[in-house]
Amino acid sequence: MRILMVEDDQALCAAVDIHLRQQGYTVDYAHTGEDGLHFALQNAYDLILMDRMLPELDGLEAVRTLRSRGFSTPVLMLTALDGVPDRVDGLDAGADDYLAKPFAAEELLARIRALSRRPRQWESTSRLSAGDLELDTELAALRGPAGACSLSRREKQLLELFLRNAGQTLTRELLLSRVWGPDAPVEDGNLDNYIHFLRRRLRTVGSAVRLATVRSVGYRLEVGPC
Repeated sequence: MRILMVEDDQALCAAVDIHLRQQGYTVDYAHTGEDGLHFALQNAYDLILMDRMLPELDGLEAVRTLRSRGFSTPVLMLTALDGVPDRVDGLDAGADDYLAKPFAAEELLARIRALSRRPRQWESTSRLSAGDLELDTELAALRGPAGACSLSRREKQLLELFLRNAGQTLTRELLLSRVWGPDAPVEDGNLDNYIHFLRRRLRTVGSAVRLATVRSVGYRLEVGPC
């Protein structure tokens, strides 16, 4: 599970980091609202821990921006503001849960586990779409303006990850870990081969959606004309 923690108190980040990594979580940190929003938009996270009072960009506004762009990643709001109106503001902005500071590490971990058990909205359907493209995840069938084609299991898994994170740059490490498994003995070239296969599938169904190479980082699914 990959977590982004957006918190300007670096001592708190260091303390939380110990507990999160002991539980096997992979954690990235940002210390301003602008950096946190940038990280969230550029990477695929399973959960975001968002402080409310941040420099550069308020946590509420960062969450509103993510939700307005269609990001469904669960957000746990962390803040010293614990009045009822404050909790209402956080939840109305798009946060999924609200934890007041100071908090016990055990409660933080329990809330993370609870959020990770909640099904995301997009997981309630077997059909994913972006632009002129639609993927039936149960049938592994891809459809576009020029027709349809079937995908191999690995092609389906890879394209599904891109569709669930459309517009986000996904690193090579993340793609290999999510599709092949974190400990799988797979070479980087395998990923490049499957990206080539998917690009060919996109051309087959006549889609304008494309898989863009982000040099030295990974790939991004872009919706729009080539």
